[in-house]
Amino acid sequence: MARPKPLIIVESPAKAKTISRFLGSRYQVKASMGHVRDLPKSQFGVDVEQGFQPRYITIRGKGGLVKELKDAAKKTDRVYLATDPDREGEAIAWHLGEALGIKPDNAQRIEFHEITKDAVTDAIRHARPIDMHLVDAQQARRVLDRVVGYQLSPLLWRKVRPGLSAGRVQSAALKLIVDREREIQAFTPEEYYTIELNADSKPVLKAAYAGPLGQKGRVNQDEAGRVTASIRPGHSVQVVSVKTRERRRFPASPFTTSTLQQEASRRLGFSVKRTMSLAQQLYEGLEVAGEGTVGLVTYIRTDSTRVADVAVTDARAFIESTYGSEFWKGTGPKRQEKEKPGVQGAHEAIRPTVVMRHPDSLKNSLNRDQLRLYRLIWERFVASQMAPMVYDATTIELKGGEQEAHIFRAHGAVVKFPGYTTLYQETKDEGAEADEAGQAPLPLLTEGQSLAILDLSASQHFTEPPPRFTEASLVKTLEELGIGRPSTYAPIIDTLLQRDYVRREQKKLTPTDLGGVVVDLLEKYFPEIVDISFTAAVEDQLDRVEEAELSWRQVLSDFYRPFADELAKADADIEKVAMPSEVTDEVCAVCGKPMVVKYGRFGKFLACSGYPECTNTQAMVEKTGGVCPKCGSDLVVRRSKRGRTFYGCRAYPECDFVTWWRPTEKNCPRCGSSMAMRRKGRQDTLVCLKEGCGFEEEAQ
Repeated sequence: MARPKPLIIVESPAKAKTISRFLGSRYQVKASMGHVRDLPKSQFGVDVEQGFQPRYITIRGKGGLVKELKDAAKKTDRVYLATDPDREGEAIAWHLGEALGIKPDNAQRIEFHEITKDAVTDAIRHARPIDMHLVDAQQARRVLDRVVGYQLSPLLWRKVRPGLSAGRVQSAALKLIVDREREIQAFTPEEYYTIELNADSKPVLKAAYAGPLGQKGRVNQDEAGRVTASIRPGHSVQVVSVKTRERRRFPASPFTTSTLQQEASRRLGFSVKRTMSLAQQLYEGLEVAGEGTVGLVTYIRTDSTRVADVAVTDARAFIESTYGSEFWKGTGPKRQEKEKPGVQGAHEAIRPTVVMRHPDSLKNSLNRDQLRLYRLIWERFVASQMAPMVYDATTIELKGGEQEAHIFRAHGAVVKFPGYTTLYQETKDEGAEADEAGQAPLPLLTEGQSLAILDLSASQHFTEPPPRFTEASLVKTLEELGIGRPSTYAPIIDTLLQRDYVRREQKKLTPTDLGGVVVDLLEKYFPEIVDISFTAAVEDQLDRVEEAELSWRQVLSDFYRPFADELAKADADIEKVAMPSEVTDEVCAVCGKPMVVKYGRFGKFLACSGYPECTNTQAMVEKTGGVCPKCGSDLVVRRSKRGRTFYGCRAYPECDFVTWWRPTEKNCPRCGSSMAMRRKGRQDTLVCLKEGCGFEEEAQ
């Protein structure tokens, strides 16, 4: 009798399809579609008195799938649990084992960090039992979030508004955004001046004031007057020193989850949620012409920058054959990086599974955004294995003045060897320092040389408040503070937007009045929930559970006792918060009074401000500012069945106009119709929405 085929259970159909392609008919591969068991949605599901014992149930709608997996497991003597290689994946494997009647010690748990034939077959050879320390760490997080969410959220429903939520990490992130906004609102600009001098040389030497007055070249109005009175055009300055130093700039490390989220936001304009969705597709496998379904990148939830030796070898071969051996990072000086505490050393950074699979070869296989993200991952990884850029940085110091000596400095750079910058350069956050290596070369001057002053100007400036958070800068801050984990950042930001705690305006995250009210309430009655250091300390405790240094039940007990006392006191003390109604420009079709925004179980809707005399309500629509080119009605935001945003005429179904491009308030100078924002490469372009017009221009 033939031996039954081993069963491999993965999480998604895409991953199952990819693995089946290269394992062939020797194995049967099925997908669990993520978790099969979880805490019940309609109940608390945690027995606090019994050591926070969770009550797991089969997720609604998954009963048939569990039965199918059970039946398949009974027909074979080997079941491999091949869920993702992290805490969540380990917990899913454990839940699968429980559902299928497989004990943790008897489980055949396999994990791989890339979906390739070699990685999967090697994982099968090294199957292991389920790691209960990882499972316990995930259980602790899940139960802790349930304790906070299911006991604190109803309090917000009763005291503020239905449909709100609070969370251990979510609320700390919201406080960061609210505190930043309040810092901006309280900011008082201060005046200062900078002074620039142009000296006669070839090319003209531009130097900035550096002292002795003021700080860092900034002076007040009186000091600026003293300098400009002492040094004037026609006078001369003396070259005090010319210093040139060779410097090296090393490439950024390959992507971790959070650095990928940040760079994709800055460079490609992707939301964190969009980035993770596309990255998951690249990891699980896509149809590539001539190859079938293949996994294109390694596992996307990682905080490690480690790279496998085989990937380094392949990168070297590509770099040397494409750019030359001098571009390989070789044996010269290297930047030494230490992994942060808690980083899982078995994980790799995010990289292409096959370095030789150049992005250009995938143009006909991937859609536009998939290709853009793959190219970003590929370029970042290859650049990380390349030689540093080498440049000469020069500083020229000038001295002038009649009554007192004033110092001016000029900085310049000359690139001697481009190194990794031939391929890739990391983008910077708003407010980051200017790129030293990008400065223009300076004229060749010698110490003691005199230069005539061509021009001297003092410019007025005002200090600026800190910038509002973008998704990229928020992710960076959360990671630096040790709050949450990179894999949780996308759902956290999504929740803040969905709850109307935060709005995204021109890529900036701005808190709403509601967000401020919730933070104030939590800060007063539940200070630890929004305390940054406390939230980070809990993350550290969860890491220690994973390392078998702490009991997960003890972590929950230490948190819960003071939290329960705070909850009881808050419920008794907090009065109902009266939130002002948000008046819209919509007019009630029944009585003519303004419509206001209300909140119900299913989100926002419009209600007549004349309630209770008028009970008219209507669905909430988000206007874009654009006008339909076919009928003149407003263009509004709509969403497809898959959740993708598009824009359509408000008069639908009478008018069927739709577009994927976001309409704007700007009108076409050629025909007068509304224009929409379209992304072309890295450039935003305004295009006319009227069919046949064809006018477009670069967005300013």
